[in-house]
Amino acid sequence: MRAFNTAGPILPDEHYHIPPLERFDLDGVLRLVDDKQYFVVYAPRQTGKTTALIALRDLLNERGYRCIQANLESAQTAPDLEQAIRNVLTQLASRAKLTLDDDFPARTWPGVIAESGPAAALQETLTRWAAESPEPLVLLLDEVDALPDDLLSALLQQLGAGCETSRARHPWSIAVCGVRDAREYPIPAGNPFTADRSIRLDDFSSSEVEALLGQHTEETGQRFTADAVEETRDATRGQPWLVNALAAGACFDAPAGRDRTRDITDEAIRDARERLILRRPTHFRQIEVCLKDARLRRVIEPIVGGLAGRSDAESDDVEFARNLGLIASTDPVRIANPIYREVIPRILARPVEETVADDGERYDRTDGSLEVPKLLTAFQQFFRENAEWWSQRFTYREAAAQVLLQAFLHRVVNAGGHIAREYGLGMGRADLRITWRGAGAPQVFVIECTVKRARDGLDTVIRRGAAQTAAYMDRCRASEGHLVVFDTDDRKSWDERIFRREASVRRTAAETASGATEETWIPAEETDGETADERLIQVWGV
Repeated sequence: MRAFNTAGPILPDEHYHIPPLERFDLDGVLRLVDDKQYFVVYAPRQTGKTTALIALRDLLNERGYRCIQANLESAQTAPDLEQAIRNVLTQLASRAKLTLDDDFPARTWPGVIAESGPAAALQETLTRWAAESPEPLVLLLDEVDALPDDLLSALLQQLGAGCETSRARHPWSIAVCGVRDAREYPIPAGNPFTADRSIRLDDFSSSEVEALLGQHTEETGQRFTADAVEETRDATRGQPWLVNALAAGACFDAPAGRDRTRDITDEAIRDARERLILRRPTHFRQIEVCLKDARLRRVIEPIVGGLAGRSDAESDDVEFARNLGLIASTDPVRIANPIYREVIPRILARPVEETVADDGERYDRTDGSLEVPKLLTAFQQFFRENAEWWSQRFTYREAAAQVLLQAFLHRVVNAGGHIAREYGLGMGRADLRITWRGAGAPQVFVIECTVKRARDGLDTVIRRGAAQTAAYMDRCRASEGHLVVFDTDDRKSWDERIFRREASVRRTAAETASGATEETWIPAEETDGETADERLIQVWGV
């Protein structure tokens, strides 16, 4: 029986999979190879790049080329250029022998590096190999951008040297593959690896997610309900590793899921998602490393902090974040999928969660329901005592307040519920939805976080935030709505910043510019009182 794959390239006989050559513009790639082009293939980590290169290698060998696929990651830790080139040549020779039964590179490169030195050894070895090869030589080089920029620049220089002359004495076509596209490579002037020859491997489409899950049903008879398929699509937005991880968690890791007579439901997918997040697999640890990069911080910080229109990110920073797969590939700038929306704040909040002691207080009532007002009252005191100390230790200082709140909530809610998040650049807020599974039916609460700058009027911030909170309650079908206002005016005392009050909003209908009628929420004092649909939003100042 096959399984969902979350480690390494796809093995077709062992793993459910989408045919890798169907996941990108194959005709376009073949045209590049036939036209003797040097090009870049790029995609975020764990999206299937290596699997696609292996499949392309096999196809090109069937079409009369001599093609190898080689992973150059071993050169990443080389102490200098010479050792890096040695590692690259060793990998090329190994792949040539394994794939083509060709030992020419292994016999040739040691002598070449002794004669030519590391600055020309790769170029000279490839020149001799291409001249010796009976068919056109094609190289598919994986994990190229794992190399430091100085080594990558030297590698690209040697790969590209001489390719404008006769291909009879140089590889016919070369593809370099990694996370970055050509615009981010340290490409020497005149080098053939240019941005107009970059191929991106996209996430799964909606139909591909359904097809992948359907392979499990076809082989085992175990169905994914329509809601489970939709939950998988929504949570992952088609990110291939996440899709496979959720399906594996629901069908193979969970004892109930291993009963093939039971359908996989949306609840099973949500449970698999929560277990995955708590397990902190390598995929998420790689995100943790990436978040330390200043370029990524400039993009992610204003999103997580819900800062309206505030971003120091350049367009290159946004492109960098997109290539890593952490933000969506289209505007507006936003986190790529709901799982990353949850994982990223948890990563940022972990130092707080690991050091904040449990105060032993219980926030659930005797009937098992969650007492959110008591929880937020405790947070106000916690924030008053810890905000200054922690905010100075956060790299993401603009998002420190929201991260502290989420860290505080996690230690309570994780015991019996789940927190979902919505935020985006320009929203001016971050929305939290708490689903609490007590003794009875699940409760749903929303907490909207907004930042009050010194120049903002408090009443204006509350009126706007309360209306937004009511609208968010509608979307989530929540029973309670809370608005947390973080005041950044350091001139105010804590007694002025800490408060609790209520804001009343009413639903009203307004005519849009197109003539349609749209329902919205506005402060109660701005209505004529004729509407009966009124809500009280609890407002918390910190």
